[in-house]
Amino acid sequence: MSKWCELELGQAMRVKHGWAFKGEHFRDRGEQIVLTPGNFIDRGGFKPKNGVEKFYDGSYPSQFLLRRGDVVTAMTEQAKGLLGSTATIPLNETYLHNQRIGLIEITDPEMLDLRFVYHLMNAPAVRRQLQATATGSKVRHTAPERIQAVRVEVPDISAQRVIAEVLDAIDALVENNRRRVDVLEEMARATYREWFVNFRYPGHEDVPLVNSALGPIPEGWKPASVGEIAVVDKGLSYKGVHLTDVGVPMANLKCIAPRGGFRRNGVKPYSGPYKPRHSVAPGDLVLANTDLTQSGTVIGSPALIPRRGFAQGGLLSHHLFAVRPVEEKLTHLLYQEFAGPTFRAFARGVASGTTVLGFRPADLLSYRLAMPADVVLDQYADLADSLYRMGEELLDAAESLESLRNRLLPKLVTGQIDVSTLDFDAQVEGAVA
Repeated sequence: MSKWCELELGQAMRVKHGWAFKGEHFRDRGEQIVLTPGNFIDRGGFKPKNGVEKFYDGSYPSQFLLRRGDVVTAMTEQAKGLLGSTATIPLNETYLHNQRIGLIEITDPEMLDLRFVYHLMNAPAVRRQLQATATGSKVRHTAPERIQAVRVEVPDISAQRVIAEVLDAIDALVENNRRRVDVLEEMARATYREWFVNFRYPGHEDVPLVNSALGPIPEGWKPASVGEIAVVDKGLSYKGVHLTDVGVPMANLKCIAPRGGFRRNGVKPYSGPYKPRHSVAPGDLVLANTDLTQSGTVIGSPALIPRRGFAQGGLLSHHLFAVRPVEEKLTHLLYQEFAGPTFRAFARGVASGTTVLGFRPADLLSYRLAMPADVVLDQYADLADSLYRMGEELLDAAESLESLRNRLLPKLVTGQIDVSTLDFDAQVEGAVA
């Protein structure tokens, strides 16, 4: 087993403040993105803010343009558990080093390995020290000198590198699974666009287009409103006292990704009363009826309830609609329609509210789309369902691997597990079995 020694992080690394980027140069699109605490996952890791990034078009010192592989840490607790969360920059010349973010630089590479430090910073032992020295009553803050004052025990540099390689390998497996899910989702989207927007579905060559209230559509297809093909239920209006540590899983607005998709880490346990119409099951289609800002990036976004966490059923909050098609095979068609630009523009257009945007069930029920012939619908339903199930299995495996990483991390970086005796393959196989 490697020999461990105690040190202050500042003996072998430094933390550098970012730059104060000027708000008048923030834009909705551009080339460089200002990094914020919102780009960090609380347990550690990088989180793209798809659709809500702050782009910057002003001048700035060149040293504040981050490089791929740079390790950064959140020095402001914008959300609970975020203080000290550490992430790796995924792209070159894209992200800008903001003042609320610390850039970690190794000053003695014989004492500390950067990848080991990345994992070490995300370990509970380090997080507790940062919380203990943080300042601020409402929003907690740390500073470079407080991070550098953290005391840790570390093994020799070769053992650090092996530990980092093990944890990085698990992270790579997780990321690979998530990329494969993205590919499957894009296949479903691309097929939908080709078949139901461009009308190039199997056999389309023999079917002429005819005029309709929606414009030209294939012969045998027909316009239909959502109200003709589905029932819409609004979710549960709840009291905060019923949000508990244990209860029925409740999907809410935090579960909905901008432009569509389910965020599993947004689920809240609920232990109060509810009615059957508030219930959801795996595979059910839900839709955001609210947006907490005027940007409208979430309102109208759809999601499918996952199997993991909802195997025994769950609930949805009043910020969501459950869209219950009269035929199950309509689910994926409606999901892709709601995720598309036409419906998103419709939802944003009918929404009202000065601070919080919202739209009514009646508006959703009135939305019209082209209903395909049964043979086309059946083909797409089978294809989309197969892709969705494969994606669910990959996400389940990714979450199991993340759980493995979260169990191993504090034990590896503190020496409770000797990395030289760790059977990595067996650990991975056991996690995803």
